[in-house]
Amino acid sequence: EVQLVESGGGLVQPGGSLRLACATSGFSFGTYTMTWFRQAPGKERERVASIYPGGAATAYTDSVKGRFSISQDNAENTFYLQMNNLKPEDTAMYYCAAAPGWFLQPHLPRSYNNWGQGTQVTVSS
Repeated sequence: EVQLVESGGGLVQPGGSLRLACATSGFSFGTYTMTWFRQAPGKERERVASIYPGGAATAYTDSVKGRFSISQDNAENTFYLQMNNLKPEDTAMYYCAAAPGWFLQPHLPRSYNNWGQGTQVTVSS
């Protein structure tokens, strides 16, 4: 059974940093595309960042480029989202998701059938 468990969310002031973690189990870690999504109240879920099988490549939504970084630890079967210079508009519930291999439209939530429960990130002074 595939399991994804997020951690690391919280309340931070604008300009601050957080690191989210997604601990995984139940699948061959290096063979999946893994993605962080976020959803703010009243908005659609959007892709934040993806890391492709084996860490071969990464992709980011434009609004977080240069501020966020996705990475993975193969020994721990965990992937991360380092978030720096956080802004109030980054406030959302953050979810990790995983799906096997490479596939079309990795930016769409419907491409994933494995999800974590979410972790709240609030950026406010």
